[in-house]
Amino acid sequence: MKKLIVQVFGLFTYSRFAKKNTYKIKGAEILQNLPNENVLFVSNHQTYFADGAFIFHVIHSALDGHPNKINWSSIMKCAKTNLFFVGAEETLDSGLLPKILALAGAIKVKRTWRESGKEIKRKVDVNDTGNIKKALAAGWVLTFPQGTTKPFADGRKGTAHIIKNHNPVVVPIVINGFRRAFDKKGLFLKKKGVELQLTIKEPLDLENSVYVDNIMHKVMEGIEQSKKYEWRSRN
Repeated sequence: MKKLIVQVFGLFTYSRFAKKNTYKIKGAEILQNLPNENVLFVSNHQTYFADGAFIFHVIHSALDGHPNKINWSSIMKCAKTNLFFVGAEETLDSGLLPKILALAGAIKVKRTWRESGKEIKRKVDVNDTGNIKKALAAGWVLTFPQGTTKPFADGRKGTAHIIKNHNPVVVPIVINGFRRAFDKKGLFLKKKGVELQLTIKEPLDLENSVYVDNIMHKVMEGIEQSKKYEWRSRN
């Protein structure tokens, strides 16, 4: 079922990424040398679904021998079935289409700071962290540490705790252009001819990082969403 969902939506999204828009990918050759499990991809976030779909394309294409491009036949092969993504439960349960997309490998988590547009304070659900632990043990996991599409929002420390507790290989991804090309959910095309940019960086050096705040800082630097990058964008 998971493989079929990836294939169907991969075919559906391919033309939006490669035909109706253009793309520029850097660093995808790194993917070919990663271990088969316990890899955590951290990325900034611009839409609910388009970002993740594009990253899926890039990963499958690189592993199929086509780094730094997306190849429709690669997503059809869907060789990397142990690929998962973390998403907010309320987003993934918000309609029929999101529920179907969740079958592509979603790890649903409950937001601890917001629900239904309202600010809340809730303890982390141990089942959520347990599911992420299982997914890392089984393969690769994609997460968006900011938990929002708002640029330069603070990262959520849950990501840093996962890194500290499970010591995965942490690979930063930086994306751009998706906010201009797609609606907020990333399901509908808003503008054609946009260059979709994605850069995969070398794994973070976290060998001597034992403090959560330090880990979080390195993650935010890696995905170029720290205060330093916010200042640069405004100047």
